[in-house]
Amino acid sequence: MKNLKYIVPFFFPILIIIFGFITYKILGFKPNVYTIIINIGLAYILSPKFKMVHKQHGEEEQMKWLFFKKVINTKM
Repeated sequence: MKNLKYIVPFFFPILIIIFGFITYKILGFKPNVYTIIINIGLAYILSPKFKMVHKQHGEEEQMKWLFFKKVINTKM
């Protein structure tokens, strides 16, 4: 799981490219401001985020991904 933290920053641009491909190639929309905003918004919502959580035994860094929460790293 620790190696996943170094891969996660690349998810956001990859999701933008994937949603752009789906929107423009598969659905047949033409690029304009509205479709670009929708692609970036969906990618932001679906990309994982990191959050510091204070607990009794110390701080933990949690990865939050839409409906998935997993403890990644424990900070001392």
